[in-house]
Amino acid sequence: MSSADLSTAGAPTNLGGGDPGGRFTDYYPAWLDDLADDVTVEGSMLDGAVQGAEAVRTIIVTIRALYGDSQEFRFVGPCGDNGWLEDYVAQVDGKPLGCVNLVTRNAAGQTEHIVAGYRPLSSLLLFSRLLGRKFAGTPIGEHFLGSES
Repeated sequence: MSSADLSTAGAPTNLGGGDPGGRFTDYYPAWLDDLADDVTVEGSMLDGAVQGAEAVRTIIVTIRALYGDSQEFRFVGPCGDNGWLEDYVAQVDGKPLGCVNLVTRNAAGQTEHIVAGYRPLSSLLLFSRLLGRKFAGTPIGEHFLGSES
């Protein structure tokens, strides 16, 4: 199939299963255990950036809980001098969701910045609404879609 065919077929090409070799079966994001006090997270699922270790950890732990056992990593590894890259697929409410995370560390080796790009759009919107409901009434909740969006 040519790239022109893929662009019109309508099916995402990047939401297949995780790592077929099982290299990432027991992967845990160790960067989550060493967040800088002023760490930030931003991404396609939220407006703006959320700052602070407690808030960022809360968001990431909640996201991982929404995935349940469906999160499958396709790639994890270093990116540049201070970065870490993750590419994974998951399901949220039975819908496929893909993500590429870029994690940047500060000079002390702590996680300083996280950028998450999710796809496809329909799953991304659902995901943001679910997170908006989870965090409703909190300062974190204001960054996600409301149920009426």
